[in-house]
Amino acid sequence: MAKTEAASFVGSIDQGTTSTRFIIYDKTAKSVGSHQVEFTQFCPKAGWVEHDPMEIIESVKMCISKAVDKATADGHNIDKGLKAIGITNQRETTVVWSKSTGVALHNAIVWMDVRTTSICRKLEKELSGGKTHFLESCGLPISTYFSALKLLWLLENVDAVKQAVNKGDALFGTIDSWLIWNLTGGVNGGLHVTDVSNASRTMLMNLKTLNWDESTLQTLKIPKNILPKIISNAEVIGHIAKGWLIPGVPISGCLGDQHAAMLGQSCKTGEAKSTFGTGAFILLNTGEQVIKSKHGLLTTLAYKLGKDAPTNYALEGSIAIAGAAVQWFRDSLGIIKTAREIEDLAGKVDSTGGVYFVPAFNGLFAPYWRDDARGVLVGMTRFTNKSHIARAVLESMCFQVKDVLASMHKDAGEKGEKKNDKGEFLLRVDGGATANNLLMQIQADLLGNPVVRPADIETTALGAAYAAGLAVGVWTEATIFENAERMKQDTTFKPVLSQEVRDKKWASWTKAVERTFDLADLSL
Repeated sequence: MAKTEAASFVGSIDQGTTSTRFIIYDKTAKSVGSHQVEFTQFCPKAGWVEHDPMEIIESVKMCISKAVDKATADGHNIDKGLKAIGITNQRETTVVWSKSTGVALHNAIVWMDVRTTSICRKLEKELSGGKTHFLESCGLPISTYFSALKLLWLLENVDAVKQAVNKGDALFGTIDSWLIWNLTGGVNGGLHVTDVSNASRTMLMNLKTLNWDESTLQTLKIPKNILPKIISNAEVIGHIAKGWLIPGVPISGCLGDQHAAMLGQSCKTGEAKSTFGTGAFILLNTGEQVIKSKHGLLTTLAYKLGKDAPTNYALEGSIAIAGAAVQWFRDSLGIIKTAREIEDLAGKVDSTGGVYFVPAFNGLFAPYWRDDARGVLVGMTRFTNKSHIARAVLESMCFQVKDVLASMHKDAGEKGEKKNDKGEFLLRVDGGATANNLLMQIQADLLGNPVVRPADIETTALGAAYAAGLAVGVWTEATIFENAERMKQDTTFKPVLSQEVRDKKWASWTKAVERTFDLADLSL
């Protein structure tokens, strides 16, 4: 095969909750080489979830090597054509490491980990604003979800962290910071930075100034010198260090995974996307307007595409368990052998037969914020079979998205939502689970709105590539956001369920959700 002459490529590191990927895109945003590896998730206690930070670094090395090999074998000159690297990552997951040795001082505490529940309750009692004490500055409630609480736990419970902080040897970061520090040299001059989207998920960044909030740091007694420098989503951060396969390539894009997906979906003001992964994450771009939610959502950054670029904000609804419910159905119950089988199994029945499943395994996130909730399966009769339960698992993902979008509609109002020429509000979707056609049709039916799935459902990696390419001139904002041509290849799922049935099902779901409350202390 002839080589591509003078071609430009952009690489994207997509570091997720269960796997790492590296994808190389050409200038048409088409993948020319990729590789993915899964890594270990540790659950040392009920509700605790950890990753080995060094295993994550090794997974990145392997993915880069394999993806470059694949693209090169297909005739692409990656050595000369790779113009930039973008990074996207699981947000909130927290690492503290030694800047002198480069060694992580504890396993990374993952975003869904709930070990900080007692710290949350303590703060809610002690602080004048209770659960919403920091809402004005950071847009987030006090929750086990966010990095600041995980950092407090490490500072209080891990001697190695305490000692490193006292010696001035500790560095804190979310996974983006850990990756960039290692990619740019580690102990030999590695850069300690984070981007505005990841920083917005720590509970420590002021949404308006885009700096660490001094008042919050003082209240929580978090030393500022362990925090990374905050940068935009699209600028040359540094260059890949010697010792990596692609030394000298600039790192010029960085976004948290959900923000990257929003960019990958080209979401402009008034447009929303839902990413279906381990959890589900729905973001509505509110433009330069900061909308404070009164209905259980988070106010967060969408993206800031350059040092001097305007800041776009978003309303977000975070759902802890979406695709993870299918994993539970497969691995814990053993009813299916592969995740794909659930579509065929659920498709054998045309309803759940009155069964409702709420996957509140570690509590409920938006819009309920109930860490005392636990999973329930209700409405079973002798008529119920495994197909009904499989369909209820799929419906649980879609109902949770509907709950969040209902809150978004209340917060943003009619003017805050962009509609097509038919007066329809379109939900853009992405993530691995969206390959399930039945799931997407159920989502459209329960919403009463069309659901649009792009030809390339892995938009998270694409969004990070867009940011990186934008910073070095491979793409322009017009290229990224004028997506009419790309949307011709999208698949649209239109609702067919009647409004009467839709309303009855949602009322039943709401009743099932209420059954999950106050169950955390059930006896073993």
